[in-house]
Parts: sequence; C-alpha cells; structure tokens
Amino acid sequence: MKVSNDLSNALRAFRLKNALRAGRRNFGALALLLLLAAVPVAAQDQASANRQQNPPASPASAAPPVAAADSTYVIGPDDVLDVSVWKEPDVSRTVPVRPDGKISLPLVNDVQAAGKTPSELAEMLTTLFKKFLNNPQVTVVVTQINSRRVYVVGEVARAGAFPLLPNMTVLQALASAGGFTPFANTKKIHIVRTVNGHETQFPFDYHQVLKGTKSEENIQLLPGDEIVVP
Repeated sequence: MKVSNDLSNALRAFRLKNALRAGRRNFGALALLLLLAAVPVAAQDQASANRQQNPPASPASAAPPVAAADSTYVIGPDDVLDVSVWKEPDVSRTVPVRPDGKISLPLVNDVQAAGKTPSELAEMLTTLFKKFLNNPQVTVVVTQINSRRVYVVGEVARAGAFPLLPNMTVLQALASAGGFTPFANTKKIHIVRTVNGHETQFPFDYHQVLKGTKSEENIQLLPGDEIVVP
C-alpha cells in the first residue's frame, strides 16, 4: 500500500508540475498578445493627436494656384499652350497655336494668341470666360516653344531648324549645326531676314569674325532668320 501511495503522490506531483509549466507558457503568450494589441492602439492615438494639432486643409478653403509671373515672351504660331481655368477642368486645355495665330477653347471658341505674352492672353481669356463662368481664374503657360526658330542651310554638318535661344548669335547657330563641310565657302556666308514681306541680307565672314576684325557681322538672330552657307 505504501508503494501504491508513493506512486500516486509522484503522479500527482508530475501532473501539477506540467500544469504549472503550461500555465507559465499560456501567461507569456497572453502577455505577448496584449503587448502587440497595444502597439496599433498607441499609434492610432498618436495619429489622432497629430490630426488635432495639424488638421488637413479643406478643399473648399484651398487657395487657387498662383498665376505665372509676367513674361516678355511673345507667343507665336506652332507654340503649345497649357490653358488652365481654376476648378474648371472641362474648359482647361493644352492647345497648339495654329498657323493663323489662334487657339480653340470651349465656350469662347477661336481666340487670337500669337503676338501676346502669356499674361496678356490669360487676362483676355479671363474677360471672355466671365460671360459663362463665375469668377474665372486663368493661367497660361507655354509648354513648347516652336515658333522661335532659326534655320541653317547649305554646307554644314546638320542643316535644319534650331531653337532660337536668348541672345543667340550667328556663331552660336553655326555651332549648333555642327560646323562646316569641306566644301563650305566661309567667306560668303549670309543671313536672310524677312520682315513684313521684305527680305534683307547680312554678310558674315566666318574667319574675319573669329579674328575680331568683323565682329559686328556676328549679329543677334531673330525668329525666322536663315543662315546660308554656300
């Protein structure tokens, strides 16, 4: 009987020990779950506090975009314009300037754009849209400048049309064309300029200009000028 009682007591002690071990494991797992659950709650509380301190701006109170500063650039045919009317996406457009100098827009139809600066065109469009829209705010941005070009033709490496950069001279345009071919007559270069239907030619002696003896021939180019290299 004593052996039986001892065996029974040992079995109860073994079961009690296992139960205590299982309890410790369950307690650790429970504590870990509680810790993980507390992390997102704390993050939500912090985000809520941040929103209270820095509330997002309401779309209704957002300020309209600032119009581009006045520019002296004059819009020309083939330029591409971005015409944006604040809060009016249905009438905002990216439009090319046609060869006749006009653009086409909803509500106002054909509008003369060539010969005006972006700010002048925006002011005119604002006046036109007032007939159809409540307090329109118009911004005009030139996204592509295609009207200001010069042309280099003849005995050069890359003949063609080139963008007219600010204060561009004949030498700079020739450099854009990649220089001369072996057959170029650099003493007989000339610039052809047409103004109001009247053609004028300006001589350009390449080597004398480089020497500085005829630096006045290195004139500043205008849109549409043609540099002829015979």
